[in-house]
Amino acid sequence: MNKDVVPRLGAWQHAWRLLVAAVVSVPVWLSALALLRDRSGEPGCWILVGDPLVALGCLTVLLWRRRWPRTVALAVTVASTVSALATGAALLALCSVATRRRPVEIGTVVVAYVAASRLAGVVYPTQDPAGTLWWVQVVVPALTAGIAVAAGMAVGARRVEVRSLRERAESAEREQSARAAQARALERNRIAREMHDVLAHRISLVAMQAGVLDHRSDLSPDENRVLVRGIAEGSHQALEELREVLGVLRAGPGRPEPPQPSLDRVADLVADARASGLDVRLANAVTATPPDGVGRTCYRIVQEGLTNAAKHAPGAVVRVTLDGAAGGTLDVGVRNGPAPPGPARPPASGFGLLGLGERVAVAGGELGHRPTSDGGYVLTARLPWPHGPAHRHERGA
Repeated sequence: MNKDVVPRLGAWQHAWRLLVAAVVSVPVWLSALALLRDRSGEPGCWILVGDPLVALGCLTVLLWRRRWPRTVALAVTVASTVSALATGAALLALCSVATRRRPVEIGTVVVAYVAASRLAGVVYPTQDPAGTLWWVQVVVPALTAGIAVAAGMAVGARRVEVRSLRERAESAEREQSARAAQARALERNRIAREMHDVLAHRISLVAMQAGVLDHRSDLSPDENRVLVRGIAEGSHQALEELREVLGVLRAGPGRPEPPQPSLDRVADLVADARASGLDVRLANAVTATPPDGVGRTCYRIVQEGLTNAAKHAPGAVVRVTLDGAAGGTLDVGVRNGPAPPGPARPPASGFGLLGLGERVAVAGGELGHRPTSDGGYVLTARLPWPHGPAHRHERGA
């Protein structure tokens, strides 16, 4: 809604309520005017001039009823004693006090209103007090005040309900914003993890081959061509895998993700590492196919271990061991020996092992990594393998 519209709506709400209060008072004022004319033949100057002026002052004071509700209500009620046209203003003031739903305030103003109604009979002796029962003179104003109080309390209850609904809507909006921020953070983490899994392994192998090509001057032309071809193929594969991941991420959740590698792809992973010049030896004692989640986590563990070995110990022997069975655990180990002398190694960021720890924790397993006594490094993991249908597969060499 336009900001300029809200003040206009508030002013209109004030205006129509004051207009209703004035209209309600007109029949009372006309009745008093007619009765005074019947009794004395001349209504008098006060009811023609003073009464409307007092009523106008009461309507003006009502503009501040929300800031000082009880004070304004008592002032208008007292003024209505000498002004028949202020009767509607007094009822509106009583209704406004009732919206706060405070019994002491409401009772005070109601008593003042009933007393003012009795005193109004002295100012406007329109009827013989002896001809009217006293309880009628009390009950009628009390009933009128009760109607005003009931209407005010209904308005107050409605305001409380609207305020509660608004607060709940604002709370829901804040929660939605928090969930959206959390979803964005999770998506950023997922993108970072996928980018690391895709690029780190390939780029590490390419860097290892480039390092060998740069620091080995005794290589034959055929060995140089093999290394150059490996760098070109590794770079091409890294770009292809990066393009595939970016395509999935840009497409959003509606597009299915490509098949994820599992335990049966570990042998291919080892073969790629060997082709890149890494001395990798695989010992696979697993004779069944684990669930997809377990197999995928196992693949990522081996991938991270080979990536770190290629990055920090390119000339060392790397041993990959896999062992386990359904109903127990799947044990994964990647161990490399000490790095031989060579060019400076790139600094370790630690983000790969951190992301791998999150993967293993989600799978319900345990991850360990530490340097060995001979200067090498070992990465181990134990993944739970629940019972399920066991399928044979070829063992990697």
